[in-house]
Amino acid sequence: MYIMARLPAGTPLAALLLLCLLSSCRAASSGSGGNPRAVVLPVSKDAGATQQYVTSFRQRTPLVPVKAVLDLSGATLWVDCDSGRYASTTYRRVPCGSKPCRLSRSAACATSCPGAPSPSCLNDTCGGFPSNTVTHVSTGGNVITDVLSLPTTSRPAPGPLATAPAFLFTCGATFLTEGLAAGASGMASLSRARFALPSQLAATFRFPARRFALCLPPAGAAGAAVFGDARPYAFQPGLVISNASLVYTPLLVNPVSTAGVSAEGDKSDEYFVGVTGIKVNGRAVPVNATLLAIDRKSGAGGTKLSVTEPYTVLERSIYRAVTGAFAAETAMIPRAPAVAPFTLCYDGGKVGSTRVGPAVPTVELVMGGDDAASWVVFGANSMVAVRGGALCLGVVDGGEAPRTSVVIGGHMMEDNLLEFDLEASRLGFSSSLLFRQTNCNNFRLG
Repeated sequence: MYIMARLPAGTPLAALLLLCLLSSCRAASSGSGGNPRAVVLPVSKDAGATQQYVTSFRQRTPLVPVKAVLDLSGATLWVDCDSGRYASTTYRRVPCGSKPCRLSRSAACATSCPGAPSPSCLNDTCGGFPSNTVTHVSTGGNVITDVLSLPTTSRPAPGPLATAPAFLFTCGATFLTEGLAAGASGMASLSRARFALPSQLAATFRFPARRFALCLPPAGAAGAAVFGDARPYAFQPGLVISNASLVYTPLLVNPVSTAGVSAEGDKSDEYFVGVTGIKVNGRAVPVNATLLAIDRKSGAGGTKLSVTEPYTVLERSIYRAVTGAFAAETAMIPRAPAVAPFTLCYDGGKVGSTRVGPAVPTVELVMGGDDAASWVVFGANSMVAVRGGALCLGVVDGGEAPRTSVVIGGHMMEDNLLEFDLEASRLGFSSSLLFRQTNCNNFRLG
């Protein structure tokens, strides 16, 4: 049971948690003798119908492998602790009213659990609100800490492990995992929230900056999310991408929270970018510029990145303008019947092939600012192969007046290197790695 109250901390454990969570306690790095330069989460695409991006890590004592769905929103990592599913000798509660609880922006507190103590049944414990951002279902759960271990290299094999002794996360209920990829028992948040993985790992392992790189793979391949000092980024066979070769654009802060559960005045922890225009084949598409801006009062509009949306979602008038422009530029390619959720499809046998995917017009997301930058999207990231050999433009109608006007989905980000620099509040992007004759499957750390 949760009540909206804050109780005073006063236990030695609360002080210990604060020290660990603010990185004053030393993290162990197996085989390295100190803090690692970087740690990595392996990323793959669910082979099932969800098309979610999943990762795995080791947690608890003794360590067990945990599979989770990646998310660019959410306040913390959350995992299923229900029905005796969570067993560990090293978990600890985060007390109500403690500084870590306040820093998590939680006012909830578990006070009357009738059962035997367990991660999902603790009294005087900070309460969180884990959310399944795929099904948009949220619930209450205890905020606790436990051991978390991540590999420090990605190729030729993962390892050695770096261990965070008191990593804060939230316990979720079993029903919250409905709609997630098979075998996933939670969601791993990569948001800008204080206790999401990027900031918490940077504090624990004393990385010089809160920064992570994300390389999403298509189905059947491997990718990675890398935290820490991983620059320059290395890809087999011998390609190196420095930060100087990335295009940067500011990360914007939506002043109104987009979380399933939030308090008045909370800002969004998701990643927004300042798209000011869209081009197809180099020609500007006429769209309502007001929709591309974030309304400072309501938080509506703007453009955000999402790895739980498989395809890019556009507000209806933007969708119609983009698909209309694309159809006009491809008038000579034979069309095919629409395949839901797409409406603009082509006979795949009549579409040529290039190094960067199907030979179709480019789609550009123009980022505003004094030095305007464009994220150029080629066929591999704009077209989706569907049944019957058809190729469809991979954008979806988001309806009228959606909360966010443009949601850049996972397919558009695949085989692109993205660097989320939380210190400088900017996003770096490579555009398609296929142009450089490599892909996310060839990413190497270590």
